[in-house]
Amino acid sequence: MAPRTSVSVRRLIQAGGAVATAAALLAGTAWACPPEPPGAQGTRAASEGEGTGGGRHSGHYHRAPAAATESEAIKGVRRVGGVSDAKGAISLMFIDYGHGRHKRTIMYATGEFGLKAYDVSADPRAPKLVGQLNMPGMWETEDTDFDPERKIIYLSRDPRAFGGDTKTGESGIYVVDASKPESLRHITYVKVPAGHTTTCVNDCRYLWTGGPAKADWMPADWGGRPVWVTDVRDPAKPKVYEKPIDTGRNDGKTDYTHDIQVDSDGVAWASGRGGVRGYHTSGRHYDPLEKRWRRATAYDPVPFAGGGLDEATTNSAFMHNSYRATGRTRNQAADPRRWGNGKLLYVTEETFNDGCANDGLLVIASLEGSYRGEGWRSTPQDPFRLRTVGTWGVAGKEGSDPKSLDCSAHYLDVRDGIVVQSFYAQGTRFLDVRDPTNPKQVAYYRPADASSWQPYWHGKYVYVADNTRGVDVLEPTFR
Repeated sequence: MAPRTSVSVRRLIQAGGAVATAAALLAGTAWACPPEPPGAQGTRAASEGEGTGGGRHSGHYHRAPAAATESEAIKGVRRVGGVSDAKGAISLMFIDYGHGRHKRTIMYATGEFGLKAYDVSADPRAPKLVGQLNMPGMWETEDTDFDPERKIIYLSRDPRAFGGDTKTGESGIYVVDASKPESLRHITYVKVPAGHTTTCVNDCRYLWTGGPAKADWMPADWGGRPVWVTDVRDPAKPKVYEKPIDTGRNDGKTDYTHDIQVDSDGVAWASGRGGVRGYHTSGRHYDPLEKRWRRATAYDPVPFAGGGLDEATTNSAFMHNSYRATGRTRNQAADPRRWGNGKLLYVTEETFNDGCANDGLLVIASLEGSYRGEGWRSTPQDPFRLRTVGTWGVAGKEGSDPKSLDCSAHYLDVRDGIVVQSFYAQGTRFLDVRDPTNPKQVAYYRPADASSWQPYWHGKYVYVADNTRGVDVLEPTFR
């Protein structure tokens, strides 16, 4: 089935040709993600995460600190290096080039500056800048994805990029040729009705793009933007499907789909307001909604499992991202012999409420009882919720700054029973989740100026994309 575009939507979904001149493309500025626009601080009601209202980052919403703090805390890790010229960093990627003694590894940093390439082959503790694509005012590039075979990076443009806003701003995807890290170049740009995050599915032949809050032209009863699918089998000519997917995610209401993570079994997990739901995007599977076996595709996926999270154990309904240990990664989190192969979801709840203790948590939930489409049939009158197995929040924990109001969980990575997770100003935390009912902190890194967005295990180190500091390279010492 080829992508089709109606006249009414064609104005917003166009497979762009060459990118416009740099001056026109990069016009305007964008605030960094802690602040809201001038005058926004203190005017917004206590929120439950992203997409509430039309602020600069409606949801990566940070309050101005009550007072400056010089405190810091470090335990069980040591900082062995990093780069400060990546200030504004939001996301990192590691792409290998060549083989054997000719192999090199490039770390790509994305953020408000655009895209930067660092060679970490010679010394992974001291990334060396080798190339960049300057896009000042770019937003948001969160959890940027790439095609490791074709060496293509997909930068997601949020409507708030370059001075825009969620109501009228333009969103889309920049397709970047990274075959030569020293000579990064735009292949093309395509407008997409969503643009907060973009994720590869089906071996990066298709992209799923979701969020943020809805535009003025979208249906009045939507709470946020769902997912639009882009065919990038020919990366120079992306084709956007008109019909969005992952609709009705919040007890039947179409709402904000924030991000997608694809597990090692190929299931695409869509997180956002209303919980986390997983989809088959290829192969033949039983569709619990249509009650028949059918072929799953990236643009017509088959529901697998998932649903909303139990409100009694969380502080909001906004789930930011997730991780499922299954297949070749089944031994990375809780013991699968006790907890099952792929039976648990590790979920970031992102929310900023009054008081650190009410901010977003790491939530570990069981998928039991969700394999028959329960998460798609949920309604306010007859809600379905996943059972929470365990939670962990940074408030009051060792190494935390009691003066900080910026305590929400953010992205995570998992290896050998340890979740490493960002908590914004509360830094990067290492949690033992081998017993998912009782996550235990084993190490932390919280510099005084922390703004930890996303950590990555790579080799024996953890690389942290810090929006204030750039990139920190950490070596765990707790084992």
